[in-house]
Amino acid sequence: MPPTKKRKGVRTPPDAARRGKKKVSILTQEKIDYIDWKDVNLLRRFVSDRAKIRARRVTGNSAQQQRDVAMAIKNAREMALLPYKNLITTQRGGRGGDRRSREDNRPPKEERYVKKDPEPQQAQSEPSTETEEPVSVDVLAETEAQTPTPETTATPDEATTEEAAE
Repeated sequence: MPPTKKRKGVRTPPDAARRGKKKVSILTQEKIDYIDWKDVNLLRRFVSDRAKIRARRVTGNSAQQQRDVAMAIKNAREMALLPYKNLITTQRGGRGGDRRSREDNRPPKEERYVKKDPEPQQAQSEPSTETEEPVSVDVLAETEAQTPTPETTATPDEATTEEAAE
């Protein structure tokens, strides 16, 4: 028989030393037979910080244990004991961020294009003719028109002349 050639792309099985020792499940260590969906502390050990169910190779569960854990986690999520997802915010340079270095003395983008109003001058010699004068004149005219004029009462001199006329 002719010697076989080594084929490209075919992997040899990994050595036992490279694999390391098999991970032992938490359930077998603590001798847990039934996984209760109400036992949140146990279920949290099988969920990542982002609320994802951990894989078998990470937890060391058998196939049956993994099915039971997944079902218990899903029931606990439905009953609002565990979150469906847990958002974690990080300080990374995201989209559209200000990419300039911190040593740069330019103001941020938002402040660069905003035109600031000049500060109002305190010592103005003339009041603004557009807003203040017409409004104040109109207000005075309206208040005078709305206020009733007091009826004149007869003074003592007029009273004597009225009596004399009668």
